[in-house]
Amino acid sequence: CVDREWLQSWYFKWSAHERIQFCFDSCHPFGASHHQKYVVIDGRIAFLGGLDICSGRWDERDHQAVNPRRVNADRSPYPPFHDVQSYHFGGVAQSLTKLFKEQWRAVCNCELDLPLAGYEPVVDLKNGLPINSNRVAISRTQVKPTETGYQSVREIRRLFRDAIAAAESLVYIENQYFSSQAIYDALARRMADRRRSRLEIILVLAKEANAFVEQASIGIAQAKIIRDLKQLAAETGHRLGVYYPATSSPDGTEVPIYIHSKLLLIDDRFLSVGSANMNNRSMGLDTELNVSWQARPNEAHTLESIRDVRVDLLAEHTGLFGDHRVDLDRTSGLVNVLDQFASDAACRLRCHPLVEASTTNGTWIETVFPEGLPLDPEGPIFGEDTYEPLGDRDTFFPKGISWLSTLLSKGVE
Repeated sequence: CVDREWLQSWYFKWSAHERIQFCFDSCHPFGASHHQKYVVIDGRIAFLGGLDICSGRWDERDHQAVNPRRVNADRSPYPPFHDVQSYHFGGVAQSLTKLFKEQWRAVCNCELDLPLAGYEPVVDLKNGLPINSNRVAISRTQVKPTETGYQSVREIRRLFRDAIAAAESLVYIENQYFSSQAIYDALARRMADRRRSRLEIILVLAKEANAFVEQASIGIAQAKIIRDLKQLAAETGHRLGVYYPATSSPDGTEVPIYIHSKLLLIDDRFLSVGSANMNNRSMGLDTELNVSWQARPNEAHTLESIRDVRVDLLAEHTGLFGDHRVDLDRTSGLVNVLDQFASDAACRLRCHPLVEASTTNGTWIETVFPEGLPLDPEGPIFGEDTYEPLGDRDTFFPKGISWLSTLLSKGVE
């Protein structure tokens, strides 16, 4: 794989500067992956989101089909790429430093000295969108085998399910994958509650997985979930829109923009970004890290800034700015608006082929692998960890938004 550094242990331990300390995390259950993506500098500034630190991840927001700067380490070109990253100062960066030190202690069985630098950072990051809130929640998926002595947590799974349960008007998701049974159950339960308001549910996904193995595992589960959600939306009156963005090559050929972001937004008042995909692994096996914001009822400035994030992302995905921003700013009827844009050849947004496939017997790959390859488990494949699931009542609360408020009030200032 050209976007991964081969022989990393040798390279970083023996060929790099003596002040670089490197180790692999071997404290995972069998089959798990260290999937967190964050950087802390001097304990003063932190970056956290979906971006891997490797080649093949840079792009500009116009996502041109051909960009001479968009090349891998071996100078080979790669296709357009979309991701979302956050950056933080002050207490958030210090809390992330603490998390890093705790993880290092668990992995390397030694303390890591990371003193706080004696300066206040001045960083001019252009084209960012500020979240007008001084409260940030940090949530994790951190699964540890029993023998390590460390407690496992699945905070992101619980957070996402409660946020979806609390939704009143809009669920907006950007994700590389959408195969989580827990997320599907939360959406299905919310949609089936006929006492509640009808939702606009918008999924922006990668058009297809990069590798065949992913298509034959996560892809099959994703197709089935979208097929079921489409049928449930038709039965209950909710609006479901599933899309992918694409640009055109000079010869007019469609070039999909690869969605790698991991973002959940609810009612323009709750926003979470981080490393967690909406697949089973990220909910209960791989190591993940997310940050979240919530606008309280009297915090109109926070709500407005979260809405600005959604509108700005939709403007990027559609390629439509200016007067069209008014159409994207709405929540009521938003799926209808996006469907109309997706039918316009001049728009970058396209209806996802899985929606069309859901009207037939499924995709061709489901015919070959009807049950899919078992590569997306929600828990350890062998052995046990220290996490004891509490059942459905642990992951669904009628008063879910109150639980979210409690979580966020414990965030760092």
